[in-house]
Amino acid sequence: MTIQYTPRGVCSRRFTIDVEDGVIRKIEVVGGCSGNLQGISSLLKGMKVEEAISRMEGIRCGMKPTSCPDQIAQALKACL
Repeated sequence: MTIQYTPRGVCSRRFTIDVEDGVIRKIEVVGGCSGNLQGISSLLKGMKVEEAISRMEGIRCGMKPTSCPDQIAQALKACL
């Protein structure tokens, strides 16, 4: 399953997430803090969707009510 997601309230403009059998295979991010998001994407590769959601949901970026990790968690909810 490939998820195309447009995040809200963050610097990133688009996520493309590949999930197979409930496991994250690949995440590509357009925009945002390149190094941080490459690191997050690398750490999530091979992780179960439910675990990724539980680790990232609710993370805030400064005073914003959301963050790129939180928005990735929202995108991953489409797999549940």
